[in-house]
Amino acid sequence: MIKKLIKSVREYKIPSVLASLTMIGEIVMEVLIPSLMSKMIDLGINPGNMNIIIKYGLILFLAALLSLLFGVLSGRFAAVASCGIAKNLRGDMYNNVQNFSFSNIDKFSTASIVTRLTTDVTNVQNAYMMIIRSAVRAPIMLIFSFIMSFLISPDMSLIFICCLPILALGMLFIITNAHPIFNRVFKTYDRLNGIVQENLYGIRVVKSFVRENHEKEKFNKVSDSIYKDFSKAEKLLSLSAPLVQFCTYTCMILISWFGAKAIVESGNNEVIGLSTGEFMALLTYAMQMLMSLMMLSIILVMVVMAKASAERIVEILDEKSDITNKENPVKDVKDGSIKFKNVSFYYSKNGDKPCLDNINLEIKSGETIGILGGTGSSKSTLVQMIPRLYDVKNGSVEVGGVDVRDYDLNTLRDSVAIVLQKNVLFSGTIKENLRWGNENATDEELIEVCKLAQADDFINTFPDKYDTHIEQGGSNVSGGQKQRLCIARALLKKPKVLILDDSTSAVDTKTDALIRKALSEYIPETTKLIIAQRVSSIQNADKIIVLDDGKIVSVGKHEELLAKCDIYKEVYESQVKGGNIGA
Repeated sequence: MIKKLIKSVREYKIPSVLASLTMIGEIVMEVLIPSLMSKMIDLGINPGNMNIIIKYGLILFLAALLSLLFGVLSGRFAAVASCGIAKNLRGDMYNNVQNFSFSNIDKFSTASIVTRLTTDVTNVQNAYMMIIRSAVRAPIMLIFSFIMSFLISPDMSLIFICCLPILALGMLFIITNAHPIFNRVFKTYDRLNGIVQENLYGIRVVKSFVRENHEKEKFNKVSDSIYKDFSKAEKLLSLSAPLVQFCTYTCMILISWFGAKAIVESGNNEVIGLSTGEFMALLTYAMQMLMSLMMLSIILVMVVMAKASAERIVEILDEKSDITNKENPVKDVKDGSIKFKNVSFYYSKNGDKPCLDNINLEIKSGETIGILGGTGSSKSTLVQMIPRLYDVKNGSVEVGGVDVRDYDLNTLRDSVAIVLQKNVLFSGTIKENLRWGNENATDEELIEVCKLAQADDFINTFPDKYDTHIEQGGSNVSGGQKQRLCIARALLKKPKVLILDDSTSAVDTKTDALIRKALSEYIPETTKLIIAQRVSSIQNADKIIVLDDGKIVSVGKHEELLAKCDIYKEVYESQVKGGNIGA
């Protein structure tokens, strides 16, 4: 895990090292200051030697100035390094997610990925800053202060050693009990984000069914769970401060007691016992050790939280796409012919029932194919095999006479345009959204495809026309307008295979017919696969495929299927009676 995270440091290695080195410089100065003060008291103040006082005063001033300078530099370098690793971690995670296949994405919820990119990365960022600064400062300060106090009085230094086992056992108890709680909390965060996302996405449904109170209760229940777990973890972690204070103040009381006795017995003579200056230095070193121990307890708290977050981040970084290029992949798609050979597919690796079962199908380049079937008949799954959004488990899918697994992924997906059932538009202008299909498309080409997709008329009703801003998810356009823009975007690719996955369901039958007519005229050589619920959308197709429960039950033209396929006939008659068959 640590090796994986360290890879994200990259260009911020130098600031990370400099943050630690300058921190060591600050520690050295701070450790020297009590010793210099001891000398100034014993050699200057007690005898009344002004020259010694001035000499050590100037040295103390210089040491304090250097300590300040090193501290400022360390803080600056640490800020740059920690923000840098956070930036790289987010970038690495996001880039890896972009490479995921649909099956990889299915393993992680959207809310979970968002939490890992935000809260978890922030926890690691804060911990990293603590590690390169405080985790360097605390132990080194503790060691240096102990060494200096040992040089002054070995007997007194043994007091600190006696308290270390108590401190170590207490910290071990806190860490081992707090870490599982934080693991549970961050998983609950995923659920919380999921609830918020679901609620905002379906806010119109929530309001139309007057379910606001239900949603509030659902949110409060998860929020309360986070509160209880965090409270339990924080109560455990809060024990670290009193534990450290108990150990350290006990040490200080013992030092004060035995130190005062040693000064009295030696007559303030450092040669035979302990002097006032040395006693003050011991107290200062004790305070430094107190602060170091307190800092270590804070670091442990941050590390415990960050460990749970780091494990979740590494899960994303370690996830490898199960759809990758082979060595020397094919980089040219000859045509839009498609062939399914004994194709079977399972969403789950251990699934008993296949989503697609023994699919055999041959489609010639340039044909228009209609696909019809009930809900859950795996229509969308079938077409998602073509651009390798999923990989078949058994059999093979060929495009242009080549197994899709032998193609370069970018080449294959550039040749296959798919308008999915869930149409997605991105924040930006209409032009920017359309140019997802071809970033170099001219304005004339944009207008042409929009006319073909029957989108040009409504675009020109907007005040800014093609420069109209589209809100996130296309929330400021209707469902039918969104579908037509997505079809226009797909047409810009001029693909060899065009897949329309129920992508005209929100337009009227007249507009649907105009779109189909334009497609046949504009891209006659492109293979067109149209998944539809309306028979009118596919009745003029060269071939219609009827799916049921992941199997092909019949293939033929409209008239043939009416005569031989009960499922097709039933759908057709239900729509005729319902008045859904149009031109």
